Amino acid sequence: MLLKRNIKPGKVNLIHLNFFFLIFILFSFNLKADDSIKNTHTNIKVLDKISSKNTLVVLENGIEFKHKDLLIKSMKCVNSEFDDNPEIMAYIQVKDLTNKDNDDVFVFNGWMFSSSPSIAPFDHPVYDIWLVKCY
Repeated sequence: MLLKRNIKPGKVNLIHLNFFFLIFILFSFNLKADDSIKNTHTNIKVLDKISSKNTLVVLENGIEFKHKDLLIKSMKCVNSEFDDNPEIMAYIQVKDLTNKDNDDVFVFNGWMFSSSPSIAPFDHPVYDIWLVKCY
């Protein structure tokens, strides 16, 4: 006498496989989000073109920092995932405090790249800024 099964042999395994695949996808996206949150500080160099002095400035992301006549704020800083050609990107806002006419206007507001500072240049008659490090 043959016994009949109510469940087909491969159906349960396929459901379990899909379930584990979905958990793997969600877990991998969660790890990627944690990597971008780790960077809380941004290092930039400020060159005073008149005195030819370089100053290393450590910015905490989200907090404004006053450096001489500039008010600098780093919103986000991201390191690239590739080790062979590292790229550092930061979203930076800069206000010139000597310009009293436009207090709400940024001199620079955008992404800055460590390998290519000329993509989005910071244009100021006295100061020059470039990105050094994220951590």
